[in-house]
Amino acid sequence: MKKALVETKDARRRLIVTDGVFSMDGDIAPLDQIVELAEEYDAMVMVDDAHGDGVLGKDGSGIVDHFGLEGRVDIDMGTLSKAFGCLGGYIAGNKDLRDYLIHTARSFIFTTAHPPAVAAATMEAIMMIQDEPQHLRQLWDNTGCFKKGMSDLGFDIGHSQTPITPVMAGESGTAMELSRLLFEEGLFAKPIVFPLVAKDKARVRINVTAQHTKEDLDEALAIFERVGKRMKLI
Repeated sequence: MKKALVETKDARRRLIVTDGVFSMDGDIAPLDQIVELAEEYDAMVMVDDAHGDGVLGKDGSGIVDHFGLEGRVDIDMGTLSKAFGCLGGYIAGNKDLRDYLIHTARSFIFTTAHPPAVAAATMEAIMMIQDEPQHLRQLWDNTGCFKKGMSDLGFDIGHSQTPITPVMAGESGTAMELSRLLFEEGLFAKPIVFPLVAKDKARVRINVTAQHTKEDLDEALAIFERVGKRMKLI
């Protein structure tokens, strides 16, 4: 990244774009380092925090809060369809950016607004995350419990730093078979195969929530154990 910034030093404007949480592996972008480079080389930063909103930060505020970078990220983009359980998304930035997008973005042209019920549900979800921190604590408790259980069983779950947990299977056919057998046992885990990931890095992807009970997690681990042994993955 630094090399690209040096090579483009004469450009009128540079924009660094990154995910906050990378959805295939569950790892977190080093946004603090990215912002420092951007400030050093006078570049803008845009972060897509679709998988960080409601999950990262002290109150689920996302990756900007996670790294303490309030006011230092130019464009903060996210979705309302994941942790918030609603529809749509948002882009946050300064007034000039907002005005520009409202008047030029394709999604605003010949498009109607969300129904009031969707807006109300989104507002309520945000207030729940802010006012009821027990949900966020439970999410991370469940995440730790599930990851430890899978590691103890001997599964390769990569290096995820978030509730997104990849269960590595290797070849695409193996991942698809793993998904099928898990579903037959009552557990839905979608296969992620080439070209979404490298040919030898196929996996199924698990994402626990705050609403899962210990009984849910124990049952999921028991299913993984049975299927994993049957497929000789563990």
